Amino acid sequence: MRKQIVAGNWKMNNDLEASKSLVKKIVKGLKKEKLKNTRVIVAPTFVSLAKVANKAKGTKVEVAAQNMHFEKSGAFTGEVSAEMLKSVGVKIVILGHSERREYFGETDAMLAKKVDAALANNMEIIFCFGEVLEERKANKHFDVVESQIRNGLFHLEASAWDSIILAYEPVWAIGTGETASPEQAQEMHAFIRKIVADEFNDDIAENVSILYGGSVNPGNAKEIFSKEDVDGGLIGGAALNAENFITLAKSF
Repeated sequence: MRKQIVAGNWKMNNDLEASKSLVKKIVKGLKKEKLKNTRVIVAPTFVSLAKVANKAKGTKVEVAAQNMHFEKSGAFTGEVSAEMLKSVGVKIVILGHSERREYFGETDAMLAKKVDAALANNMEIIFCFGEVLEERKANKHFDVVESQIRNGLFHLEASAWDSIILAYEPVWAIGTGETASPEQAQEMHAFIRKIVADEFNDDIAENVSILYGGSVNPGNAKEIFSKEDVDGGLIGGAALNAENFITLAKSF
């Protein structure tokens, strides 16, 4: 049975003290909860990773990095390697987030290298992809999503999929005034599962968790998470509030 996952991407928010406070509240709030088949992940900034990972150790909360470089070391100012992440207890990384693609020019080819580097270091990957508003309006959303997944992940061996979590981000429904319905989320998630099955096999497709990253909040989470092919969410704003994030973790 594939895992249900709520992953909180804190983005460029919270200094060290705020990060420690937030994870402490989340850990405490989930301590007595029976989260059957549910994983809870938080992704703070690089400066807080070590401290947050230490506070989450041995709890129901796992910690991920928001990004990493594909090289082991070298003259890459401002970057962090997989080895560095592992040295502070982080074994999960978000790759291909829409903001990284848009603002920092990350390409499919670059992301494929990052995927390979993460897997070579036995890290788990939350791989993001999704279409922008113009692509959705032009009815190109399925083509865009398939291309991003194919170019970033379909070079892998079947065994690598044990370490892959997929995260669909309808970029057109985040801060645009447009709204994605639970039905639209299910439609895309079913499509994603099908192309993975067609490229690899049904077993991989049925066991890979596919998260929805389109402005999930306590008001819509239950309906979205109830869809057959939606296995949880990659959460932005709602992940910065402990009470809201805990509510999301209990929404399955």
